[in-house]
Amino acid sequence: MVEKKRFLLRLEPELYAALERWSADELRSVNGQIEFLLKEALRASGRLKPPADGKRRPGPERPR
Repeated sequence: MVEKKRFLLRLEPELYAALERWSADELRSVNGQIEFLLKEALRASGRLKPPADGKRRPGPERPR
């Protein structure tokens, strides 16, 4: 298992509360939701390559 980099992140309480609700809706931890959102943003901007197998990683379905 790859060791992940740890760092402190300070968020406004309102932002954290919104992330907490969203992560609960998608059955993720707040940390997992932040990581998911950062990866999606990086891929969308072309700054992170898609997974080598070309598949998205498993996760809850996103609401439509």
